[in-house]
This record gives sequence, C-alpha cells and structure tokens, in this order.
Amino acid sequence: DRNGNILAKTIITRNIGINPNLVIDKKTLLLKLKILFPQKNYDLIEKKLNGNKFFYFAEELNPENYEKLILIGDKSLIPENRVTRVYPQKNLFSHIIGQIDNENNGVSGIEKSYDKILKDGSYNLKLSVDLNLQYLIHAELIKFQNIFNSIGSAAILMNSENGEILSLLSLPDYDLNKRQLLNDKNLINRATKGVYELGSVFKTFTYAAGLNEGSIKPDTEFKNLEKKIYCSKFPIGEYDEKIPSDLTAEDILIRSGNIGSIRIAQKVGEQKFKQFLSDLGLLNKLDFELEEVGTPLKFKWGKCKLATSAYGHGITTTPLQLAKAYSIISNGGYDIKPTLILKKTERDIRYQQIISEDVSKKVNLALRKIVTEEEGTASFANINGYEVAGKTGTAQKSIQGGYSKNKINTFASIFPASNPKYVLIVMLDEPKPNKDYIYEYKDGSGWKIKGTQFNTAGWTAVEVAGKIIEKIGPILATKY
Repeated sequence: DRNGNILAKTIITRNIGINPNLVIDKKTLLLKLKILFPQKNYDLIEKKLNGNKFFYFAEELNPENYEKLILIGDKSLIPENRVTRVYPQKNLFSHIIGQIDNENNGVSGIEKSYDKILKDGSYNLKLSVDLNLQYLIHAELIKFQNIFNSIGSAAILMNSENGEILSLLSLPDYDLNKRQLLNDKNLINRATKGVYELGSVFKTFTYAAGLNEGSIKPDTEFKNLEKKIYCSKFPIGEYDEKIPSDLTAEDILIRSGNIGSIRIAQKVGEQKFKQFLSDLGLLNKLDFELEEVGTPLKFKWGKCKLATSAYGHGITTTPLQLAKAYSIISNGGYDIKPTLILKKTERDIRYQQIISEDVSKKVNLALRKIVTEEEGTASFANINGYEVAGKTGTAQKSIQGGYSKNKINTFASIFPASNPKYVLIVMLDEPKPNKDYIYEYKDGSGWKIKGTQFNTAGWTAVEVAGKIIEKIGPILATKY
C-alpha cells in the first residue's frame, strides 16, 4: 500500500507430487505416508496411485514436512519448487488485487493489468490505498451488511484533489489465497464494474449544471411546482408529498425535489445537460487501471429522458464514476483521473476546469445544508468536526422490462465542506429495514430512535457513511 505494507508478494513454495509409474511398493508407500500425514484422504490417494497420471500429494509445505517426505526416499515422490503469489491481507483487497491462475498469470484486477511488471520482479508496485483505512471501512461495511441484510455493498474513498483512491471495497469478497473459480455473479466488483441507476445523487449535477450555465442562481424561485406531472403517459411524482410547491433552486436540491430538478434541467436544455454529464465522466466507460470497469447503458435522449435524468432515474453509471463526478463538483471544478497507483509525479497536475470555483463553492454549500438542516435527507452523517456534506440517492433496482421493489441506496459525501479534500461513496445493494437498530440523532439533542423508519438512503447508506467517517476521520486528520 502507500505506506509500504505488503499486500501481495512472490514466494517460492515447496511441493511434493507422486508419479504412479515410479511406485515400486504401493502398500509400503501408503503406510509411510499415513504415519506422517494421517489426516489426508487415502481412499482418493490410492485411487490416483492406481492410475498413471502425476498428482500433487502436498503443496506449500513448510521445511519440516518437506524434509519428512524427502527422507522417505521413494523415487515416486517428486519434489518441486514453485514460484507463487501470497496475499497476507487475504480478502481485504480482493477486488483491487485480483486473481492469478495456476501458471501465475494474472486473470483479474491489478494482477492482470500489471502482469508483466509484476512478473519482471525488479519493480515494487505501490498502490494509492491505505491498509488501515481499508480495514476500518471493510469492518463497517461487514457490520452494516448484517444489520441491513443487503446482498452486497460498495465503498470508495478518494482524494478529490488528485484522484488517488485511498480505499475501494466491494462486498461480498473472497480470500485471494484460495484461488477460487468465481462463477457467482454476486462477487462482481460493485465499486467499478457494477452499473446502476443511483437516483437522487444525480440532482447535484442538475443543480450544478443550472448554476454553471447561468440558467439559475441558488435563490432562483420556482413557484407552483406540481406534485405530479406526466411524460409520455408515465407519471412522475415527489417522494415526499409534503414538499412545498414554492422552492428556491437550492431548496430543491436540499429537499430532493423531483419536479423542481426537472424544471432546472429544462432550463439548462437537453444538449447542454447531456454535455455536462459527459464532461463529468458519467456517461461513458472510464479509463482505469482495472479491466473490471462497467459501461453505462446507452439510451436515446429526448424530453422525457431529460426529465428523468434530472433526478437520476433511467440513467446509469458506476460508483467509481460517481466518485469522480463528485470530486470535480467539490474540488473547485477541476477534472481528475481516479487511480489506484501511487504516482508522485502526477499529484499536482491540474486538469481541465469543468465548472467554475464559484459554482463549486455554491454546490458544496447546498450539499452541507443537506446534512445540517432539518429539511435535508442526510442528518445522520453530521459527524462533529468533519463538516460532512453530501447527497442521498434511493433508487428502485432495475430489472429486465421494468423495476423491482428492491433498492439501491447510495450516499455521495464530501468533506470537509469548507475545503473539500475527500469523497466517500457508500452504496448498499438491496438493503432491508432493521426494526431493532438504534439511531442516534446528530443535532446535539441526544435523542435516539429504534428501528429503520424508511428504506431510503437517508436511513441506511447515510448511517453507514457516518460511522465510517467517525472511524477514519482521525487517521485522515493526522496522516494526510
């Protein structure tokens, strides 16, 4: 990792195989082996001895057991030294590091992307991730996967100024040392490969586009906003029927208004809005160090697609692209390139400016209010001392031909809001309410409430993000 902790290394392992064609006395050999290694399956070994194919009796032996086998002195016992990879952190970095095959060829992750460099052995590859941050975030994701009974989750912590990824996780994960054949689709890298409709986290981009194009100001008033409109016979309503009909542009974002977001997007216009999302890197496949990168689904733009995209419905992207876009929005408007590789020479490069610093500050202010104000949807992330800002997204999970009742709940956060340095994305895949979980209000009242009141991001992903920031905040404050 960035601090020199070993995440993967090459070692020489000692293996002993058996060539059945060289066995002189099968019974004697089996007896000697049983005395030394009684726990093995000798019915299977005897079956293999009756064949004529070489097979491994024991792999990755310690020096003591290796010597015991050699001292048997049987010609059929074939010693072998094999170069292999070991992973001291087991499953902690599984989706980043990836797997190798039996011939030590990288088949996924960094192992595949940097296969030649890693085999060369003359160069230690240093990743941008931090072992301690990864461990703490992983622990919280595991804990809340059990609390909200989700089928999976993802988290990305990124330096919003230079794109360095300090932590990237996807659950469920797997132990890299076991060399498993991964056929389970649930083991997908949700952080980079999974493509999702992420809902209201897109409203931040709608608000930013309006400001950047000069179509609105934070105090621009939208009066008589309908509670429901129709587009091609399909109804579009508000998630909260109590939302006021008269709102400023900033309040539309804070209160997560669907209809108001549509009105802002309509002011921006289809072509400019599409270009803005494209400039943020949301619409096309991202260039990244891992091959496991998802491609947002293509669609035909039109009046209805403009309307639904304004509030994050019917438009897909990956959590990695969401992290990039929120980095640009919050860092003064500069493009960044997400990276897992520590590159000292590129840390201070300033890329294209996509939005003005003034717009960036105005959006950050609104995102902070989403966390601090009573009307906001992310109050459980208001962790004292870290100035957390962000936007929630609760989306129905799309299935072939429509939508299911299952949810994708996301919280895209930035901190500290007055001078943003980090973006934290937390996404939960199919979370369920927990009737026994105790929530603590962050308004200083000391109030607590039992049970998840609504299966929304504000009651799930926000709570997870808040707990993560509480754990990692001290490390970020002292080390970075």
